[in-house]
Amino acid sequence: VGTLPGGCDSAGRCFCRPEFAGPRCEQCSPGHHSYPHCYACSCDPRGAVDNDCSPAGQCRCHVNFAGHTCNQCALGFYGYPSCTPCQCSREGSLHSTCDQETGQCSCRPRVTGLRCDSCLSGAYGFPH
Repeated sequence: VGTLPGGCDSAGRCFCRPEFAGPRCEQCSPGHHSYPHCYACSCDPRGAVDNDCSPAGQCRCHVNFAGHTCNQCALGFYGYPSCTPCQCSREGSLHSTCDQETGQCSCRPRVTGLRCDSCLSGAYGFPH
């Protein structure tokens, strides 16, 4: 599938199409996956460590990115493509993760704010 017309060199290595590699063009070249089809990895340049991926096509993501091609924020981060860490108040939020688009934290009852760091109207005594 991956060989070019023209046979092989004097050492017996086949001439491969650009997306194939190996002595008989029996694997995908770096930056490609899913032999025998050898699709381009297409890793997101902002979120991926490089443009190489696993045989199944999973790119290697920086810590704040996720997804098959590293094109979304990981849990605990928001605002792709910057993927800023969530800054949820320990006292006012239900957990440390936030909405991956807006950064809004999940607030405890009677608590409000993007980071869940202030009292709702009519409540007092934050953080207790």
